[in-house]
Amino acid sequence: MSTSALRPPSLLRLLGAWRVEESAEPAYRQLAQALRMLVLDGRVGLNVRLPGERELAAALGLSRTTIAAAFDRLRDEGYLESRQGSGSVTRLPTGRMEAEPPELDMSSHGNILNWTHAALPAAAGVGRACKAAVEALPAFLGELGYDPLGLPPLRRAIAAQFERRGCPTSPDQIIVTNGAQQGFALLMQWLTGPGDRVVIDHPTYHNVIQALQRSHVVPVPVGLPAQGWDIDAMEAAFRQTSPRFAYIIADFHNPTGRSMDPATRRALVAAAARTHTPLIIDETMVAMGLDFPAPPPVAIHDPSGRQVISMGSASKIYWGGLRVGWIRADPQTIAALGRLRTTMDMASPVVEQLAAAQLIDSEEGLGPRTEVLRARRDHLIAEIEKHLPHWRVESPAGGLSLWAELPRAEATALAAIAESHGVRVAPGPRFGVSGAFERFLRLPFTLPEEQLTLGVERLAEADARLHARLPRGRDSLAAALEADRLI
Repeated sequence: MSTSALRPPSLLRLLGAWRVEESAEPAYRQLAQALRMLVLDGRVGLNVRLPGERELAAALGLSRTTIAAAFDRLRDEGYLESRQGSGSVTRLPTGRMEAEPPELDMSSHGNILNWTHAALPAAAGVGRACKAAVEALPAFLGELGYDPLGLPPLRRAIAAQFERRGCPTSPDQIIVTNGAQQGFALLMQWLTGPGDRVVIDHPTYHNVIQALQRSHVVPVPVGLPAQGWDIDAMEAAFRQTSPRFAYIIADFHNPTGRSMDPATRRALVAAAARTHTPLIIDETMVAMGLDFPAPPPVAIHDPSGRQVISMGSASKIYWGGLRVGWIRADPQTIAALGRLRTTMDMASPVVEQLAAAQLIDSEEGLGPRTEVLRARRDHLIAEIEKHLPHWRVESPAGGLSLWAELPRAEATALAAIAESHGVRVAPGPRFGVSGAFERFLRLPFTLPEEQLTLGVERLAEADARLHARLPRGRDSLAAALEADRLI
């Protein structure tokens, strides 16, 4: 059963410049290849109904015969299933033969470079903040230490931070959590039950996908186009699937690093309001701007305060060891979350909350680490261009990682071989559903430059070994399908 339908404008944005006029390949083969890669990359999810042949022909300026031929090819390959009256729905081929997994030889690299963590060590001010927190602690020892909403000084600091970003906020709109991960779990328990649907931008943060699936909540992916977000496709998913909420990373998105511009934020909130879809906006990366600061919060476009729920965290900007996160919503929602929270845990640790309040009040931000991260990002891009020139990488405006695009759908196989060459990486399917993003790897630039160089060199060795396993002399379609069978 189809969970959503893709309208022609959204499909055209995803296709981009799909046709090469001077190519000897006929238009129907080029279109079939472009649509196939959208499915393999996860930019078009599974069980999505494509526009009808007549409708798509008009949108692309092609004959209906050309569209029909492209659809026939995709049906033959197993990427489309068509039923009378139901249209054509995306699928993955069934019964594909899977190759033997690559043999792992760990003897040559006993020291594994773990390149999977997009996080930083503690900021310079964390130690000072913890010392100040311990000094301030005696004033709180006469109390019980159980406050499910969080310490008042920290709630005031978080509210003031929203104010500085242009979003009026009072402390009674804030609840403190043990990191953003607990915040999401709290919201999921409050808003969803087994079988419910949640719209996500696709790719997205891998722990959110796992949390949804473990709770038997169905993620409805809306693929990210080449640039920005497709709000038309988002609204279509809202209307067609009636999700309990939508989860969006608008600030220096994990894993792509892109940032949602103010006009798109406004359009997103308007689409959510029209369909009565709550928005959970993950702001954990909001301070990680490298080329420019993040725009004002999505919540400023929700003057009622009832459409947008914002999640934040001290983990990325200060230190993951603090385990301090927060949720901003209307006071009634915060009160309800506080009551629910007592069934999960009683409160967050007092010392960590006091330290986080010190850090937020100091407005220290990334500080000198901005230049370090920017240099590491540029260094990593240069190393990839040197050792893996057939890969495609774009410089993200912020965040902590690159979203590297491979020529073929082989990320899982490459990650397995890379382990035997002494480097552990996160393949694209970790950040998608239904096996999407096999042409992508997430490569953080949080390591020192010498380790980034070493990581790329080992990846290049693994890439060469993987390609040595592939048969030669095939056409591009056969090679792509063979690479897919390795996964």
